[in-house]
Amino acid sequence: MKASPQPPRWADRLLEWFCAPHLLEEIQGDLYERFQSNSNRFGEKTARRKYLFGVLSFIRPFTLRRKPDLYLSTSLFPKIMLSNYFKIALRNLLRNRIYSFINIGGLAVGMAVAMLIGLWIFDELSFNKYHKNYDRIASVMQHYTMNGVTDSQVSLPIPLANELRTTYAGNFRYVLLSSWTEGHTLSYGDRKFWKAGNYIEPEAPEMLSLKMLKGTRAGLYEPSSIMINASVAKALFGDSDPMDKIIKIDNQITVKVTGVYEDLPYNTQFNNLDYLTPWALNVAVRDWVKNSRDNWDNNSFQIFAQIGDNADMDKVSAKIKNARLNNVDREIARTKPEVFLQPMSKWHLYSEFKNGINVGGRIQFVWLFGLIGFFVLLLACINFMNLSTARSEKRAKEVGIRKAIGSLRGQLISQFLSESLLVVLIAFALSLVLVQLVLPFFNEVADKKMTILWSNPRFWLLGISFSLCTGLLAGSYPAFYLSSFQPVKVLKGVFRVGRFAAAPRKIMVVLQFTVSVTLIIGTIIVFRQIQFAKNRPIGYSRNGLIYVQTTTADVHNHYEAIRSEFIKSGAVVEMAESESPVTGVWNNNGGFEWKGKNPGQQANFAVIGVTHEFGKTIGWQFKEGRDFSKAFSTDSLSLVLNEAAVKFMGLKNPVGETVREGNRTYKIIGVIKDMIMASPYEPVKQSLFYLSDFPSNFINIKINPKMSANEALPIISGIFRKYNPVSPFNYKFADLEYAHKFAAEERIGKLATFFAILAIFISCLGLFGLASFVAEQRTKEIGIRKVLGATVFNLWRLLSKDFVVLVIISLFIAIPIAYYFMNNWLHNYTYRSEISWWIFAVSGLGALGITLLTVSYQAIKAALLNPVKSLKTE
Repeated sequence: MKASPQPPRWADRLLEWFCAPHLLEEIQGDLYERFQSNSNRFGEKTARRKYLFGVLSFIRPFTLRRKPDLYLSTSLFPKIMLSNYFKIALRNLLRNRIYSFINIGGLAVGMAVAMLIGLWIFDELSFNKYHKNYDRIASVMQHYTMNGVTDSQVSLPIPLANELRTTYAGNFRYVLLSSWTEGHTLSYGDRKFWKAGNYIEPEAPEMLSLKMLKGTRAGLYEPSSIMINASVAKALFGDSDPMDKIIKIDNQITVKVTGVYEDLPYNTQFNNLDYLTPWALNVAVRDWVKNSRDNWDNNSFQIFAQIGDNADMDKVSAKIKNARLNNVDREIARTKPEVFLQPMSKWHLYSEFKNGINVGGRIQFVWLFGLIGFFVLLLACINFMNLSTARSEKRAKEVGIRKAIGSLRGQLISQFLSESLLVVLIAFALSLVLVQLVLPFFNEVADKKMTILWSNPRFWLLGISFSLCTGLLAGSYPAFYLSSFQPVKVLKGVFRVGRFAAAPRKIMVVLQFTVSVTLIIGTIIVFRQIQFAKNRPIGYSRNGLIYVQTTTADVHNHYEAIRSEFIKSGAVVEMAESESPVTGVWNNNGGFEWKGKNPGQQANFAVIGVTHEFGKTIGWQFKEGRDFSKAFSTDSLSLVLNEAAVKFMGLKNPVGETVREGNRTYKIIGVIKDMIMASPYEPVKQSLFYLSDFPSNFINIKINPKMSANEALPIISGIFRKYNPVSPFNYKFADLEYAHKFAAEERIGKLATFFAILAIFISCLGLFGLASFVAEQRTKEIGIRKVLGATVFNLWRLLSKDFVVLVIISLFIAIPIAYYFMNNWLHNYTYRSEISWWIFAVSGLGALGITLLTVSYQAIKAALLNPVKSLKTE
């Protein structure tokens, strides 16, 4: 006898797995009866297939919702539903490719900007944290007041270090004297390199927590020793062991390698510290340093300190306030020198002082770019919200049908949030690619060496958390808005979004363009300030002017011979020595007296020693009197003043007047126009130029304008090496060094431009999507208007005016905001430009122009559509 057909056992198990026990028997009985009936009518194979479909029908989500008493008995249901959510989301993305591109592209760009800014802020906030004792290390500084103005400086006298060690011993673990980081020639055999380093006391490697690769941190306790970083060790010795090798500094000082330390990272104040040598060696080889050991008046040195483990930085700073004042003469005491500690944690971000008060510094840029990153990301989220809510009517029927068959509002919210999360996760992956591609350019502009922290768990935790929060933020409004539709009205076709449904979208568009226009105005003002300072008369000629820093006396000893050969070669017009570069002031001095000086006036001048040919070399410009000349032997006690000095001294007829300094009396022989040697944004300091007999720090060379620099430099280099074979010919162009004074502002301007362009791009992307939606939504209206005689221009104006009005509203908000913040920024500069009305006009017209270009494509496209086709398809 033939066995009766049986349904597939695995289908029964599937039913047992999903269904509640108290319903299983009833459902199985019903399905079994149908199976037997179908088996008799269609055969066993078809019956088994229909049985399977029957089982599946009971576990379909919509079927389950029609039968509230039927529920899944395991935790698989949420997983299946989540899978379905993402499948539907992916189908919607593929079905609406343009909107998907706008959503994902806009979010990816916004997230990439936020990620770049986040990396930049992380780098800024982690500056100097390489050093283990970061929160206990400080730079010793001083305030001093002259003529009612308080200045702050890091330059200090040598005896102050010993005063801190002895009188305040219990407050410090280390107090270290240090020279300024400066370049010298390190040579080993025939290998010579120009490297930067410090003379510093032997506890420095321990205080800076240098990571030793060879030797120990105690290496500087040997008086003729040197510690070098890994790069210098590689350059000088290759793969051989550098320990105990003998190096020469400037071919004069012999030192032994006692340690090799890991290269310091770029985001530390000591990133260019290629080597360290003992402070005792500095005293031994430099007579002026030796003579300054007991001189409280010579502020030419740095002092670093590390407070004790149980000490408080602010309390220690308050204790040492009078450490210098108690040891100076009456004249210096008039300046009220006040010693204080500037913690390492503030060196980078809080380095600016105004009238004795720490007013911040780069921290303002951290806040600025943090806000920009937040707003750019917000613009991207606004695009998503706008386009999602704008297309809500397209999905109204879907929501109505799903609600009618049993979908709960919470499930619809989950659906739309899952779509949002999918978009954000795709955008996050794309943003990582964008950041990786853009990071080299961004590092160059920002002067950083940042990388994506691929192996850092915190980065991924922050990135994923950031993505989830962004997805929930961007998808929250559409999810709650779409899920609130009433199914009866939607399915009857009487659903209306309401007269105020577009209000949130309009507010968001206004917010977008407010941010974008503010960035545009700020960028223009920054670049205008830079250009304003660049156009300031500098008082000398930079064209073809180069200078070379010297570290040996060879050039000074052969000065006349070198100068003669330079001029005979035809490559050089003139040459001169100076104690300071033309782009900086290395020496300031007081103690000057003159006729008519106010007894209470405190004098502090920039003092620059030069040779006779200095004026001809740099092309300074005389207002009165004459230049230094070898024809006058008395010029050894003569001075050339700048305009600022004459004004400061109150001299009406300065030429011929005398100036006294101690036992010396100088005669003023000339007055030059102010030369900008320091900051181009600040007033020129009163300056005195005199003839110096001592070896100078810089050689200034004027290249023959009839010869190109490429032709002249090999000739100059050959002559220079002939008389100074031990030092490399490291020259600098004066115009390029002067341009570096604008580097910080230009960097900020470039970054602001970069972010402004991206903000405009994101805003326009969203505007393009909205214009496309509006045009699609009003297709029937446009068709009817064309039939009734409306022109393309009329239709273009109809579709564009709403967006133009929104941008005009954003202008009225952005302009006062931009003016307030940029006016405050400009007040950081003494020499600054004014904020002109045309900046706002150009920014406003630019924003309107961009808006019209963005909207016009969709508007004109809709206006040109054949009305017969639009009315028919609608």
